[in-house]
Amino acid sequence: MVEDKQLGRLGMMDAPEASPEARLHALHAAMQAFEVSEEISNAPQGRAEKHRLTDRARKLWRDMMQKKLIAMPAIAGLIALPIAGYTAVYLMQESPFGLSRQAPRDASQQADEPAGPAQVKTEAAGDIVRERAAEAEMKALPAAPAPVDMSAARTNARVQGEIGRSAVMPRHTILARPLPEPFAPAQPNRDRIGNFDSNPVRPVVEQPVSTFSVDVDTASYAYVRRSLREGVLPQADTVRVEEMVNYFPYDWKGPESAETPFNANVTVMPAPWNAEHKLMHVAIKGYDVQPAEKPRSNLVFLIDVSGSMNEADKLPLLQSAFRLLVNRLEADDTVSIVTYAGEAGTVLEPTKASDKAKILAAIDGLQAGGSTAGEAGIREAYRLAKQSFVEGGVNRVMLATDGDFNIGQTDDGDLKRLVERERKAGIFLSVLGFGRGNLNDSMMQTIAQNGNGAAAYIDTLAEAEKVLVQEAASTLFPIAKDVKLQVEFNPQTVSEYRLIGYETRALAREDFNNDRVDAGDIGSGHSVTAIYEITPKGAAQRIDPLRYGEATTDNGGVANAKEYAFVKIRYKLPNEDASKLISRPVTVEHEVALLDAASVDQRFSVAVAAFGQKLREEGELAGFSYERILQMASESRGSDPFGYRSEFLSLVRLAEALSGRN
Repeated sequence: MVEDKQLGRLGMMDAPEASPEARLHALHAAMQAFEVSEEISNAPQGRAEKHRLTDRARKLWRDMMQKKLIAMPAIAGLIALPIAGYTAVYLMQESPFGLSRQAPRDASQQADEPAGPAQVKTEAAGDIVRERAAEAEMKALPAAPAPVDMSAARTNARVQGEIGRSAVMPRHTILARPLPEPFAPAQPNRDRIGNFDSNPVRPVVEQPVSTFSVDVDTASYAYVRRSLREGVLPQADTVRVEEMVNYFPYDWKGPESAETPFNANVTVMPAPWNAEHKLMHVAIKGYDVQPAEKPRSNLVFLIDVSGSMNEADKLPLLQSAFRLLVNRLEADDTVSIVTYAGEAGTVLEPTKASDKAKILAAIDGLQAGGSTAGEAGIREAYRLAKQSFVEGGVNRVMLATDGDFNIGQTDDGDLKRLVERERKAGIFLSVLGFGRGNLNDSMMQTIAQNGNGAAAYIDTLAEAEKVLVQEAASTLFPIAKDVKLQVEFNPQTVSEYRLIGYETRALAREDFNNDRVDAGDIGSGHSVTAIYEITPKGAAQRIDPLRYGEATTDNGGVANAKEYAFVKIRYKLPNEDASKLISRPVTVEHEVALLDAASVDQRFSVAVAAFGQKLREEGELAGFSYERILQMASESRGSDPFGYRSEFLSLVRLAEALSGRN
C-alpha cells in the first residue's frame, strides 16, 4: 500500500527533460534486464536456495506495467534504472559467484567444488544486467554518478578465498568471510596499547647515570609495518624505538665462548640530525649456540581459541606458524598443547617431537569459539611444563593470542605475579600476538617482560618464519638472563644526554646491583642495540647549567677526564642466581669523526632509530626529513639476504606519503 502511494505521487510529478534517444535507451535497457532476470529465476540452480529478484522488485515492476507508466518514457526511465541497478546488486550478492552472506560449510570442500553451468550462467547474466544498467544511466542521466560496480568486490572476494586456501588450514575450520568494502562495517579498534612519554634530555651534572633493562622484543616493528601497509600512520604509543632498531639482525662482533655470553661494542659518531651532537652507539652481541650444543626443549603451546580468534590473520595464521616451529624441533624435544576459550583444555599431552604427525594433527584440529579464560589456560600450561620439565634444558610456555583475557584472572598485575613465580622455578614465557582490533599489547608486554621471554607480533606468515625459524635459536635458547645496562656520563666531556627508546624498560639506579630485580634476557646469537644522543661539553645546551656544582674530586680535578662515559653490563647465566659484571670506559679511541666512517650496520641502525623517532613526532627530529632517513638507510643497506632492509625502505616511503610532508 505504501509503495502504491509512493508510486502514485511519483506519477503526478513533473517529468525532467530527456531526449527521445535517451528515453528509448533507458526503456530498452530496463526491459532487457527484466527478461534476463526472469530467465535466471526459472533456471535450475546449483544450490538449495533459488537466486531471483525479491518480491518487492517484482511488485514494483508489475505496478509500473499495470499503471501503463510505460507511456511516459521519462518516468519509465527514472523508475527502470533503480530496478535494474537493484537487480544487478541483488544478483551479485546472492549468486554463487557473489558475496555470500554465509560462511562456507567447509573451506577445502568449497575450494574443490567446480562451478556448474547454472552458476556460470548466473554470473554472465549478472554481468549483462550490470553493463546494461550502467549504459542506460550514462545515456539517460549524463550528470548522475556511475552505478555501483560490483566486479571489484567480487574479485576481492575471490582473491581472499585464494589467500585463505593457500594457508595451512584444517578442513573443519570455519571462517566468517568478511564483506569487502564498501559493505564491510567499520569495526571498533579495541587494541590496548600502553602509554608512555619519550625519554627527556637529562643534564649530566644532575643525573649522570642511566639504567635500563635490555630488550629483544620486536612486536612494535611488525605492528608499525601493518599500520603503514593499511594506509595509516601508527599511533605514537605503538612505536617503541628500541624494538624497531632491534628487529634487524646485525653483524656485531660476538664473544668467543659461552663463558662470556656476550660482547659489547661501543662507538661514538656524529648525530645526523644535529651537527653539534654526537651519538654513543652501544651494540651487544650474544654468543651463538651451535646446533650440537643446543639443550633439549620442553615447549608448551598455549593457544587462544576464543571467538575473537576466528579471523584469517589469527587462528589459521597461528596454526601455520606453529607448524613451521614444529618442523624445526629435534626428535628429543617435547611439545604440549593447551587451549583456552571459556575454559582451558589440554589438546596434546607432552609428546616427543619425533611423533611429528600427532603434533601437527593436534594443531590442525584447533577451532575458534567462546570467551577467553586466559588465566586457567596459563595455569594448565605451567602444569604440563612442570610435568615434563627438563633439567638444564629449555622449559618455555609459548602463548599465542590476540591478547584478549576476559574471564578469570584479567588484571595485568595478577598475571605478572603468576608468571614471575613460575619464572623463578625455571619456566619462561614468550608471547606471540596475532590480529588487530582486540590486541592487548599492554598485557603481552607485561607478562613477556616478567616471564623472561620475548614478545613478537605475527602479522604475516613471513614474520612467523622470521621469528620461529630464522631466529628460532635466539627465541628459544637463552644464554643470559636479567641483563641490565648502566651508563655513567662524564660531566667534563658530556653536558647532556638522551636515551633513544627503552622508556618502558627504565630501572632505578639502585636496581642495577640488586639481583632480585628482574630484567631482560638475551638469546643465542641475539643482538641488542642502544643509542644515546649526547651533547659534548662546550656545545649549546638545551637545559641551563647549574650555577653551583661541578663534579670534582678532592684534588680539584676530575678523574678520567678524557672519557665520555663508563658502560657497565650486569647479567646472570641461565641457571644461576648471582649476577656477573662486564664494564668498559668509552674514550676518544671509540670515536669516528664522520658518520660515513661508522660501519654499515651502525649507520643502518641509526636510520631505523631516526625513523622510529620521526613516527613518534619527537621534537629532536622536527627538521630531519623522511627523505634523509631513506637516503641514510639506502646507503647503509649492506647485506640483506632476507629482504628485511629493503622492506624497511618501502615503509619509509609509505610513511612519507602518508604524512604529506618530508
